Amino acid sequence: MAGEVAAAAAAAVPVADPDPTAAAFFDVDNTMMRGASIYHFARGLASRGLFTTKDLIRFALGQAVFRVRGDENPEHIAQARETALAFVAGSKVEDIIRLGEEIYDEVMADRIWAGTRALAQSHLDAGQRVWLVTATPVELARVIAQRLGLTGALGTVAETENGVYTGRLVGDLLHGPAKAEAVRALARREGLDLSRCSAYSDSANDLPLLSLVGNPTAINPDSELRDHARQQQWEIKDFRTGRKATMIGLPIAAGAGAVAGGVAAAVALRRLYRSR
Repeated sequence: MAGEVAAAAAAAVPVADPDPTAAAFFDVDNTMMRGASIYHFARGLASRGLFTTKDLIRFALGQAVFRVRGDENPEHIAQARETALAFVAGSKVEDIIRLGEEIYDEVMADRIWAGTRALAQSHLDAGQRVWLVTATPVELARVIAQRLGLTGALGTVAETENGVYTGRLVGDLLHGPAKAEAVRALARREGLDLSRCSAYSDSANDLPLLSLVGNPTAINPDSELRDHARQQQWEIKDFRTGRKATMIGLPIAAGAGAVAGGVAAAVALRRLYRSR
C-alpha cells in the first residue's frame, strides 16, 4: 500500500535526450546525505522555536529506535510513525515545504556526500531519470530532489485536508519492502526496465530495493549490507572517513540495542542543543 501511494504521488522532471527504460534510485539518509534528513529538519524546526528541547529528544528517541540495527519490531515502527507525524499534524503543506527549503539550504546542503551526488549526476548525464526513495515525508524528499536537480522523489505520504496535514498517513512509512513496492509501481507507470536500473543504499533494510534492480550498489554500508554485497559481488563505495562502522549525523550508538541507542541519542542531543 505504501509503495503504490508513494508512486502515485511522484511527479517527474523531464530529462533531455532521455534513456527511457533506465533509471537510478537513491536512498537519502547516510546514502545521499550524512545523517538522517528528518532529524536535520527537526533541528531546523527547533531552532525556529517550533519544537522544545523535550520534543526534539523525544523525536530522536523514536527515530533512533527505528534506525538502530534496522529494527523491524512492529511497536518500534509504530513509534517511528507517530514521531514522524508529530512534525506535520495541523500544519499547512505550503508552510512545511517553505520550511523544508529553508532548512535544506541552512543545514542539509553541506551534508550531501559529494561522491554520491556525482554518481547521481552520472546517471542524469546518461539521460536516465534519478529518483530519491526514502521514508522521509515526500514533501521534504521533493525539496532535496529539487535542490539536487534530480527527477523526483518517492517518500512517505501524509494525509491532508484543505491543504493541512491531518496527522495520519496515506498507507504506511516508505520503509524496507515498501520501497521496492514503490519502485516497482513507478517502473510500471514509467515503462522502466528494472534490469537496466540502478539502486544505491547504505542499509540492509533496503535489500528488497537493491535486489530488485540489475545494478545495485552499497554506499557507506552497514555491516550486514557490506557482507551481503560482498557475497553477491555488488559494487561497494564508501565515502566516509574515520570509523566506517559509525553512523554519521544522528548521534546514536550503531552497535547498541534499540534502547541503548535511544538513550545515547538523548544524551548527545541534550549536549548539542545546549551548545547552540
